[in-house]
Amino acid sequence: MWNNLKTTVLLAAMTGLVLAIGELWGGQNGLIMALVLAAVMNLGAYFFSDKLALASSGAQPISREEGPRIYQIVERLAAKANIPVPKIYLIPTDSPNAFATGRNPHHASVAVTRGILEICDDEEIEGVLAHELGHVKNRDILISAVVATLAGAITLVGRMLWYAELFGGFGGGGGRDNRRGGALSALAMMILAPLAATLIQLAISRSREYEADATGAQITGNPQGLARALDKIDKWAKRVPMQVSPSMAHLYIYQPLTAGAVFSSLFSTHPPIRKRIERLIGRDFV
Repeated sequence: MWNNLKTTVLLAAMTGLVLAIGELWGGQNGLIMALVLAAVMNLGAYFFSDKLALASSGAQPISREEGPRIYQIVERLAAKANIPVPKIYLIPTDSPNAFATGRNPHHASVAVTRGILEICDDEEIEGVLAHELGHVKNRDILISAVVATLAGAITLVGRMLWYAELFGGFGGGGGRDNRRGGALSALAMMILAPLAATLIQLAISRSREYEADATGAQITGNPQGLARALDKIDKWAKRVPMQVSPSMAHLYIYQPLTAGAVFSSLFSTHPPIRKRIERLIGRDFV
């Protein structure tokens, strides 16, 4: 209920923002364009955000014959969590990571990388997948997927404004001085748009990771498995980094590299791994 309300408020706020920007830059024509964009954005965010997340990661569906181990683990955990078995995807990268997406437990998917299956034993994979099913059970996968779509949309709007101002604005008029001033304001939007996307992610992500860790540990009854997995992921991911779009980073169990990684500690969408481990088992690994 609470997550559904947050999703509705987020969509409404984003709609208002896009409409305001459209009217500011293009008057009535800009408002109409923004209204169309907002409608497409909202429908896309609700119905297709999970598909966009899976496509952006390069995830491919995996059959039971191709991955009997992961199917057995997911089906067992879904039964324990009393939720439908999600669709299962494999991301072809050696960097260890995983995420869940979908608009509700009946339309959920989990994706794991090839790397995480190679470095983790069954108990550790159980911990990781239980964490992801924790996101599904807690019904926060919709808002995660919606935020990923909206964060990307903010950046897209910023780029549209840049090009619109560069070539004369939505109205097509304006002299050289106006165009220069417009270009400066659009450049500001190019800087602020990714920042706004990051702030949206930060607003919802950190506490949810702790909650999913706790729910995953409850599902398995074995917090040690997830703690060991997080420790391994933290060490291996630094050796074999995974780079994704900033708008998708908050989906993953471990924050991958994003553009502008120099600011990763300032704008991290995840709590520190060491603190997550301490919350799970009361101490960090030595």
